[in-house]
Amino acid sequence: MLNPNLEEIQLSKDDYERYSRHIILPEVGVEGQKRLKAASVLCIGTGGLGSPLLLYLAAAGIGRIGIVDFDIVDHSNLQRQVIHGTSWVGKPKIQSAKNRILEINPFCQVDLYETRLSSENALDIMRPYDVVIDGTDNFPTRYLTNDACVLLNKPNVYGSIFRFEGQATVFNYEDGPNYRDLFPEPPPPGLVPSCAEGGVLGVLPGIIGVIQATEAIKIILGTGNTLSGRLLLYNALDMKFRELRLRPNPERPVIEKLIDYEQFCGIPQAKAEEERKRQTMAEITVQELKQLLDSGSNSFVLLDVRNPNEYDIAKIPGSVLVPLPEIEDGPGVEKVKNLLNGHRLIAHCKMGGRSAKALGILQEHGIEGTNVKGGILAWSREVDSSVPEY
Repeated sequence: MLNPNLEEIQLSKDDYERYSRHIILPEVGVEGQKRLKAASVLCIGTGGLGSPLLLYLAAAGIGRIGIVDFDIVDHSNLQRQVIHGTSWVGKPKIQSAKNRILEINPFCQVDLYETRLSSENALDIMRPYDVVIDGTDNFPTRYLTNDACVLLNKPNVYGSIFRFEGQATVFNYEDGPNYRDLFPEPPPPGLVPSCAEGGVLGVLPGIIGVIQATEAIKIILGTGNTLSGRLLLYNALDMKFRELRLRPNPERPVIEKLIDYEQFCGIPQAKAEEERKRQTMAEITVQELKQLLDSGSNSFVLLDVRNPNEYDIAKIPGSVLVPLPEIEDGPGVEKVKNLLNGHRLIAHCKMGGRSAKALGILQEHGIEGTNVKGGILAWSREVDSSVPEY
């Protein structure tokens, strides 16, 4: 429980009107609303999770909100990142978020950190805040946020989402576990697909983000049972919640300083290996592919390794779909062999990564091929703008 000096906090006439439904709750009351007004919360990210939780924290009367983000608003964000609007596409997310927060609560102090959170700046950014909320979507930043919270002794309200499933908990609170108790080691790079690759139900981050906001408010009020020591799992398709017990690992290494989290998660090594493979793999630009297609040549097969639902959204004329999972599992290899029948193989995906992986697998089976640099996204941007981007 946080212990601000409540004697210095006064509620105005506007506060009593605005927060009356809070104040009449015995568990909140005048003192609780003063606690919310005195509190400071830092949110890492203004994406799917950050959007709803920031809206509700502002509406609840949190006095000071910090936001860390360096991204800009994209059309693809609007399906789930509800703090942003169409008029803000192409503009910084943190500015969009601040604008919306102040519309909800003009008395909230909003601090903006338009930067990537790093080992060099994390401690300085987090230090002034009572609670840190992790709204990130990558493992290096999650480990960084966790370790900085441990070093600063800050509660870390965690959430994550993917497709139709989400999870939430509270780390580093009242001698409870931290993120390294849930994930002692990061998964290999690329093993866990991003939402950009696997998709996410638009309402899902709203549910998990509001749970995170609820936990932050409970920590500030010092009321109720938080999710510390409990991992809440949610499945939107089945509309089921379940819970796993989390405990601190007594053999967990002591966190003494911040490290290079990209290195820790194997990102540079994976990128170097990917680049090595790319250097040995033949590539073709989308302009060169266009020339081949326009020539009417039937000397090649254009293989699309994306998922069927992606193929339904956009496709390059003449392409044949064999999804990467089929190639990884084996049947797709034989399918490709039958398709080729002595012809040249050219493969593409959304941006070039999955097709490179597919070609690597096919190469192990004696099938050489050429990768389309930039994938269908480059095709849409540089060749045919009528092909939808997603």
